[in-house]
Amino acid sequence: MRWYDIIFLVIALIIIVLSLLQGGKSEGASGAITGGGMNIFVKQKERGSEKVITILTFSFVVVFMFLALLISVLNA
Repeated sequence: MRWYDIIFLVIALIIIVLSLLQGGKSEGASGAITGGGMNIFVKQKERGSEKVITILTFSFVVVFMFLALLISVLNA
């Protein structure tokens, strides 16, 4: 394993953890069956820690994609 492979794996694990920390955006199938979530036109903004986690997740995904392209170019 090279140094960039280890960084690649660490970033992948960070993305997984950040994704698990994010709350669900909707009620899913259970809300459709029970009739929940009838506030269709209510827009809820992310605030505080939810917004920070979303920004961090997006940032790490961008770094992950860049690193994936970089590794594929280096190994070619």
